[in-house]
Amino acid sequence: MSRKKISIIGAGNVGATCAHWLAEKEIADIVMLDIVEGLAAGKALDLYEASPVARFDVKITGTCDYADTAESDIVIITSGIGRRPGMSRDDLLKTNAEIVASVTSSVVAQSPNAILIVVSNPLDVMTYVAGKVSGLPKNRVMGMAGILDTARYRSFIAEALNVSVCDISAMLLGGHGDDMVPLPRYTTVSGIPVTELLDQATLENIVDRARKGGIEIVNLLKTGSAFYAPAAAAAEMAESILKDKKRILPCCAWCDREYGAGGAFVGVPVILGANGVQKVIELQFTPQEKSLFAESLAHVNQMVTTVDKMI
Repeated sequence: MSRKKISIIGAGNVGATCAHWLAEKEIADIVMLDIVEGLAAGKALDLYEASPVARFDVKITGTCDYADTAESDIVIITSGIGRRPGMSRDDLLKTNAEIVASVTSSVVAQSPNAILIVVSNPLDVMTYVAGKVSGLPKNRVMGMAGILDTARYRSFIAEALNVSVCDISAMLLGGHGDDMVPLPRYTTVSGIPVTELLDQATLENIVDRARKGGIEIVNLLKTGSAFYAPAAAAAEMAESILKDKKRILPCCAWCDREYGAGGAFVGVPVILGANGVQKVIELQFTPQEKSLFAESLAHVNQMVTTVDKMI
């Protein structure tokens, strides 16, 4: 039986790091593509040459030609410009919408049966762009957002409590980053509600830091944005799909009647398996959570309305 195939579009920090995480999981052969001549090929070769040391057996290639991505099972889209200090995710809207639209059209022409995972920002809107341009069933188009936001939230909780990150379980919904909707009542530490271990003020500070987690890194790096955690999150999604693990993960997914979204890509908990988004899990909100989610969705829809005129 032939090994599965994952293509990663964009060989920058996120794309290359995603290839690294995926190679170590040994779940698929990997094709890295970038429009910059030699970039993807050089990073792919370097990563492959690490395989005898890291002890993984997968084929890793780099290319500038979309034909080499043909018949991919999963395509991870990381293409686009990153943020710089002083920029919001919204500032990337026009440029990245054009890039993601072009990339999506090119990859679907080669892999009409692929599942798309979008990582480009602003995430929720770029997932909408990929969904619209691809024409794929909505369950086969999704965005990486909630896993990253939740990872930041979980890591900060573990740090505050001086416990293992492995024991923190949490759920965040809504738009990526500043628009995320925290759900502390669904946050546990080895089954213990986090509200029994941290006071409200500390929790609110952690939520605020998680919301601003991306810009905190941008401000520190000054010439780039986060890549280790976003790449690891995308790799986790790909693994759940290819292994049909049916993980319950927070992802940017299409919601029609769910959550009263009325047809939108937004962050919600889903069951992620071989068919992509196999089910959206609908939680019952408190009045405050419902209000926060509505605000988040309204912001996403506002950007979608803007981008609809561009593509």
